[in-house]
Amino acid sequence: MPSIAQFLLLLTLLSPLPSALATSVHRCEAANGRITFTTLSCAAGESASLQDVRTFTPGSTMALMPEADPRETSGMKIKRREPTVVGQTQDKCGNLISARERRDAIINQRVIAGMSQQDVESALGKPDKISIRNSMTSYRYDTQRGRSAQVEFDEKGCTKGKAKSRTAKSPH
Repeated sequence: MPSIAQFLLLLTLLSPLPSALATSVHRCEAANGRITFTTLSCAAGESASLQDVRTFTPGSTMALMPEADPRETSGMKIKRREPTVVGQTQDKCGNLISARERRDAIINQRVIAGMSQQDVESALGKPDKISIRNSMTSYRYDTQRGRSAQVEFDEKGCTKGKAKSRTAKSPH
């Protein structure tokens, strides 16, 4: 059976200290815009404001952020506009296909016009044979059943069209 001393020690350890829950901090802003937070006073020439800091304790229901105040900002109606794309990355194939079309083709192991050599290798794997003629590259994929697929690339390394085979799907 616990003694009274043990009970008081346990009660003291479990009770939070009031000084540890809240404190005041000085927010010091220098003329150049540098902001410093300190428990000491601010340096000469800095504007000071007092900040009330409360630590979050597990199990507390105190809100960390104040609730939003729903109010009208102005009498004007705000029209929603579509975002304007200022700069868009250009792939070496001239953005013939969107990122979604490229991703779907790679996942479904299909080759479509506008894919790069890296995209084709991501979709079908490393080719069984690579042929280069007059700055045109050709990948050949062979299967165990005697079928093959051939993908041709232009001088920029982009596919010209679908794979030349009975099926445009991966031969593997």
